[in-house]
Amino acid sequence: MSTKELEGKKALVTGATSGIGRSIAVKLAEAGATVYVSGRRAELGKETVALIEQAGGTGHFIVADVANIDDVRKLAEEVGEVDVLVNNAGIFPFSPTPEQSLDSYQQVFDVNVRGTYFLTAALVPAMVAKGRGSIVNVSSIAAVIGTPVGSVYNASKAAMDALTRSWATEFGHAGIRVNSVAPGPIATDAAVQGAGELFETITDLTALKRVGQPEEIADAVVFLASDRASYVTGAVLTADGGYVAS
Repeated sequence: MSTKELEGKKALVTGATSGIGRSIAVKLAEAGATVYVSGRRAELGKETVALIEQAGGTGHFIVADVANIDDVRKLAEEVGEVDVLVNNAGIFPFSPTPEQSLDSYQQVFDVNVRGTYFLTAALVPAMVAKGRGSIVNVSSIAAVIGTPVGSVYNASKAAMDALTRSWATEFGHAGIRVNSVAPGPIATDAAVQGAGELFETITDLTALKRVGQPEEIADAVVFLASDRASYVTGAVLTADGGYVAS
């Protein structure tokens, strides 16, 4: 297997200023793709580009908030045609249902669902015209498990998996593959800080008895983006260390 299996390809990764998104961007670059990264924080975006360049790749950063539909449209226009789209941007404020605010509810769906939807809608016509392309949505095992808080986040990730299946059937005739990667507990700074001590207890709930690393999710995304997954579409690849199985 060539380490440059995405040579000559152009990729866009949203929410790539930290965590899983940053690792995805770097891994795609290591595989040979020219990677455009987007996010709200310019300084962190520049750090991601620097990591891409350190890995021997080519990266570009575009400031964009996918919760803002005008930003979504401008991002699509600035990046232009892509071979690989990774819809990774997401937020996860948790709240019990009776305490859920309308503003937070709206924000979760604006980022996790609406941004993904309309960015894909803007970029997929060029993929259709070329007769090829790979779209990878980063969802979560939260789409299939129940939790006492986080109902809005869970619903948004289930929506992403539903979009994956719908788009796979809508665009498959044009040679476009659409898949999801559903991470379990991953040791990102945001996850560790957000969950606190609870994050450590999650380890015992996985079959592998450990949490995952962002790079492990990135490897799954690169696989789905590559020709190695040429007959895989409409799938949800669960990368959770056996959390759901356990």
